Amino acid sequence: MGPSNPSGRDVLRRSIKGQRRDVALGSLLGSGHQAGEALVPVLIGVVIDRAVTDSDTGALLRWLAVLAVVYTGLALSYRYGAWSGDRAAAQAEHDLRITLVRRVLHPRGGAEEGRLPGALANVATEDAKRVGAVNMALMAGISALAGILACAVVLLRASVTLGLVVLLGTPVLLWLGHLLSKPLESRSEAEQERAAHASAVAADLVAGLRILKGIGGESTAISRYRTTSRDSLQATLKAARAQAFQSGMVLTLTGCLIAAVALVGGRLAANGSISLGQLVSAVGLALFLLGPLEVLAWVNAELAQGRASASRIAEVLAAPHTVDPGEGTLPQPVRGAVRLSGVSLGGLRDVDLDVAPGELLGVVTTDPAQATDLMRALARQTDPDSGTVELDGVCLRDLDPAQLRTAMLVAEHDADLFEGTVHDNVTASAPDGADPEPAMAAAGVAQVAQSLPDGADTAVSERGRSLSGGQRQRVALARALAADRPVLVVHDPTTAVDAVTEAGIATGIREIRKGRTTILVTTSPGLLSVTDRVVLLEDGRVSDTAPHADLIRRHESYRAAVLA
Repeated sequence: MGPSNPSGRDVLRRSIKGQRRDVALGSLLGSGHQAGEALVPVLIGVVIDRAVTDSDTGALLRWLAVLAVVYTGLALSYRYGAWSGDRAAAQAEHDLRITLVRRVLHPRGGAEEGRLPGALANVATEDAKRVGAVNMALMAGISALAGILACAVVLLRASVTLGLVVLLGTPVLLWLGHLLSKPLESRSEAEQERAAHASAVAADLVAGLRILKGIGGESTAISRYRTTSRDSLQATLKAARAQAFQSGMVLTLTGCLIAAVALVGGRLAANGSISLGQLVSAVGLALFLLGPLEVLAWVNAELAQGRASASRIAEVLAAPHTVDPGEGTLPQPVRGAVRLSGVSLGGLRDVDLDVAPGELLGVVTTDPAQATDLMRALARQTDPDSGTVELDGVCLRDLDPAQLRTAMLVAEHDADLFEGTVHDNVTASAPDGADPEPAMAAAGVAQVAQSLPDGADTAVSERGRSLSGGQRQRVALARALAADRPVLVVHDPTTAVDAVTEAGIATGIREIRKGRTTILVTTSPGLLSVTDRVVLLEDGRVSDTAPHADLIRRHESYRAAVLA
């Protein structure tokens, strides 16, 4: 969507541009509706002058028929105009959500940095909705201006003085309304920031609910959320007060303009410059003006909130990518040779490591944080501070992350499941037409399916919470195995399963991954026992590499890591 670093104004402009057809149609129909509304007082004045004053029944019936036709047109134009506006707003909101999700899920990352998932969800829902609503506000604003213009033209025909009151008073009113919307814009942005933070904290607490209960941290969590929610409430109240003040002041100014029209019209009727019917029309038009002017006040408020939300959306879209795209390509077919040369990242210090094609390698770190750093480097979530990571002789810096992930899958320890069925989760990233049964058998999911009411077709709730921890791990591992990548990196895939099940999974991984490169970053002796060799990382450096049994014999730190 647009430039790589869009501003809030760019977001608004492209939102409107994308829906200009519906906005144009809605504005045309809305303008016709407002013009018809302005005609009603005029027609009533004509009825008074030509039918009521002269007691002409035939003329009265004719003009009542004209009024009926006008009202029919008003109903149809309002219906289809409102439909076009709502459609433009909903479509713009949808397009923004898709654009935001695409940016958040971009292989090169960056959008999630410094933001909790709940905050991003708030931007993609509430902020997108407010920006989409600007299309409806724009249509309503154009229609309201058309109604005011029609009113001014009619009043000018009756009296130049009346017309000038409207023509000169309306721009002043709009300018004052714009000034009054400035505090609302800043407070609306603060309101959305606080609401997003409260949503993020709530999502974070719900995700860790079981852990909180287990450690007795409910009171601390409640206190934390109460503080966050109170801050959000205060920001919402400030925004509400700003909106109420803006609406009240605009309404007061609108009342002054209407009173001026009625006063001038009354004086003109008193000295005979306009007829009784024209006075009735003038008063009716003055009352009609209340509607368009209230709409303009609402439009000002919507634009203020839309600008604030557009700025927040622009911040996400303009977030710098974590890694560069890279222009290299992998040789085909991918052999799966992985090399780390002098890699330093986080806790890793000058790590040198060669993984042969088809090797099943175990990696043990004495510091869990270093395991995470290794996963980040292999997945190219971030590039090393120094050194290189290569796949088949090609530096990962030279590869686009999307291309890299077609050859190397890095499955993290806390991988989530998705709503759907067990089968859907396993086949989420599998090649088209691939049989998921071998992966399910290797990961022990076939055993899980037997205990579920509908087998592999059993529904899985959000993040897999309807399954136990061990069941979730096995389904996530089966998903990684079913993807059938030339290189697979897995981090602690069996921490929640029993020893017997783990032994079966270890054998299954070795069998299904035979001939393809597999790296198991784990401290599980059951998994490490089936590897070809194990690399021990101590203090961020490779201290030894040997088969699992040999490392058990000669390294106390290794024994402490895998047998504790």
